[in-house]
Amino acid sequence: MGMIVSWMLVAAAIGAFAVTALSGCFVIPALHKLHFGQTIRESGPTWHNKKQGTPTMGGLCFIFGILVACGLVYAGFYRYAQDLLGIVQVRAALLALFLAFGSGFIGFLDDYIKVVKHRNLGLLAWQKLIMQFIVTGGFLVGLHMQGLLTTIIMLPFIGAVDLGWVYYPIAFFGIIFLVNAVNLTDGLDGLCSCVTFVSMLGYLLAASMLSFYHVAVLAAATAAAAAGFLVWNFYPAKVFMGDTGSMFLGGMVTALAFIMGRPELVFFFGIVYIWDAMTVVIQRVYFKLTHGKRIFRMTPIHHAFEMRGWKEVKIDFFFSLIAIIGVVLGLMYVYMA
Repeated sequence: MGMIVSWMLVAAAIGAFAVTALSGCFVIPALHKLHFGQTIRESGPTWHNKKQGTPTMGGLCFIFGILVACGLVYAGFYRYAQDLLGIVQVRAALLALFLAFGSGFIGFLDDYIKVVKHRNLGLLAWQKLIMQFIVTGGFLVGLHMQGLLTTIIMLPFIGAVDLGWVYYPIAFFGIIFLVNAVNLTDGLDGLCSCVTFVSMLGYLLAASMLSFYHVAVLAAATAAAAAGFLVWNFYPAKVFMGDTGSMFLGGMVTALAFIMGRPELVFFFGIVYIWDAMTVVIQRVYFKLTHGKRIFRMTPIHHAFEMRGWKEVKIDFFFSLIAIIGVVLGLMYVYMA
């Protein structure tokens, strides 16, 4: 069966990469014709004004690529998938896709309002939060119904720790925070794609170590799709993934840890997203407490590196290196726990 699993992963990766990369040939011209160009926020970096009009919503490329790849793998290996995965793992994978697609749909609405309604801020904060509450709640209820929602986490040297009822609000608001954190990281050409590629390799290896083959397939497809999207999104970007893509990836990054029953893995495999988002939180709190003072030159922190004169490609590689360190630590954690 080990060979079958390997072929499933290879098929998922090749399929997702090929479909994502090729779909850019059709999606990008279509976005140009529809005039779905990115609007640069006035509060954003002034040097990003040159990116005004670059097509957005390109995340549709890798969303389609992941969906097609996973569908083909399941159909092509149907006889073996039933024995390898079982109905519980298949349903868990569907729940992960639910959170990813649900989050991506919210991002799509946000992008649509920006480019069609010409409202630069997109969805209002309360509108986005209400929809995220619904999607996140549905995901957690689904996990509970499948017996996959546990309040126990594993810690190195300590073992199993039951958080009890405290786990539920932490999980609920933690998911929303993480999805939005990935969204914030999509601020430079190729940044979110590069970091997500590394993050998904971490999930792929961890899932293989723990025999969560459904997670491994999703991770392989998402990693390859992120790489395929880099064909178009690496500096200088010909298309942006938009909130459509970044929130989809946020849902996937978060969901995989939860369907494995190891939500704490997000702290390792999502270290860059959390770091980037926390700088925004810290900056805002400090700004209000000190009546206008700042800790960082600009947040999210990747913009502060730009202000220091770093090129976007250099920032991409630096953040990817941090992501690799997080993945290595995460795999060590999985082995020890």
